[in-house]
Amino acid sequence: MHDVDWDRIHAEERAARPDAAWLDDDLLDFAAYRDGIPYARYAALRDTRPVWRHPTAPTPRSPGGVGFWAVLGHPEVQTVSRDWRTYSALQGFALTTARPDMQDRTILTTDPPRHTRIRKLISAGFTPRMIARLDELVVERTTQVLDAAAARPTFNFVQEVAYRLPMHMIADILGIPESDRDDVFRWTDVIMRHTDPALGMSMDEVRAAEGALFAYGAQLGAQKRRHPDDDVWSILANATIDDDGEAFTLDAGELDLFFLILTIAGSETTRNAISTGLCALHADAAARERLRDDPTVAATATEEILRWSSPVTCHLRTATLTHELGGQTIEAGDRVAMFFPAANRDPRAFADPDVFDITRDPNPHVAFGGGGVHYCLGAHLARREITLVFRELLTRFPDWEVTGPVSQIVTGVEQTVAVSHDDIPVRLVP
Repeated sequence: MHDVDWDRIHAEERAARPDAAWLDDDLLDFAAYRDGIPYARYAALRDTRPVWRHPTAPTPRSPGGVGFWAVLGHPEVQTVSRDWRTYSALQGFALTTARPDMQDRTILTTDPPRHTRIRKLISAGFTPRMIARLDELVVERTTQVLDAAAARPTFNFVQEVAYRLPMHMIADILGIPESDRDDVFRWTDVIMRHTDPALGMSMDEVRAAEGALFAYGAQLGAQKRRHPDDDVWSILANATIDDDGEAFTLDAGELDLFFLILTIAGSETTRNAISTGLCALHADAAARERLRDDPTVAATATEEILRWSSPVTCHLRTATLTHELGGQTIEAGDRVAMFFPAANRDPRAFADPDVFDITRDPNPHVAFGGGGVHYCLGAHLARREITLVFRELLTRFPDWEVTGPVSQIVTGVEQTVAVSHDDIPVRLVP
């Protein structure tokens, strides 16, 4: 908005809260992320003060501006994550607050007890047999995507492996037929990347993808209710749990929203971790050889890839009462943003935090959130995918190589995953 006098707005904000530590920086600026996550910038701020007041700044969805507290320290992020009574999720996890009709409606925009009920119902779909089947499918899908990629002289690792593996796993959970998957994958990819201004994507294309994906999810949910299959989505579409004597189900609208959460958030984060992990191993030959030759470091390597990549850049909560955090007075109603990459390089929690160490243990990273009721439901599956894709890659193709420059897309902090890899050209050598 060119007619907004931001200098005046910022002066008034500071005058209204003179005791706050104000940030003389804009962590929402797309340019700050063009070369990747600005770790040095985060560190300079975090090591000076773990909690800052960010001045109101415009975003694509909120051109009138959003103001919030930037939480950059590891213990402070854990505090916000774990205390749902003080830090509510009702207004959503993105910078722009969720619409009223979305609040208290999805697993990402609810607090207990409703959040507990939704989580309990979703967990009912992941029976021991289903979890065992998904573990088998990870092996099958990993082999499948690597075989397809190896058939080409070179290929884009992001699109052909890092993206397709988690998308296939999400599709297996949802029971999406193989014949429909390319369409679903394409719509999801358009939605994920469209906010990068450098790509110049038209809003008509984006709206078409959003409409098609939502309509497909609604149709799939209706089909699973009428004709259940042997998949998780059929169980969820028809599940009822007893919660203190009260029957609880997901209605059609809630199931449709969960479909969107799974297809977009569930795939984008794992794609980012696998892509960043590949780049880290490419840059560190000793780590690559150690992981290939010593299976005992597989678990710690996966945790380090998660810490190093920090797939989610930022999640928000809303303060429910006035309190103190990191030496700052947070007032009721304030939005509080957790910057996970900054927390995952906090020297108070990690020795040599800027070193990629696949033997790091303990590794209290916050890649899945800092704990608490909103801890990521897909953590087990994501870990399994990361572990298997690098085990198979290093075992079957020990001499793989990155053959050209790596490119990124910058979708911005408002998308929660601010930066992700777009193209990593790779050659697999059996």
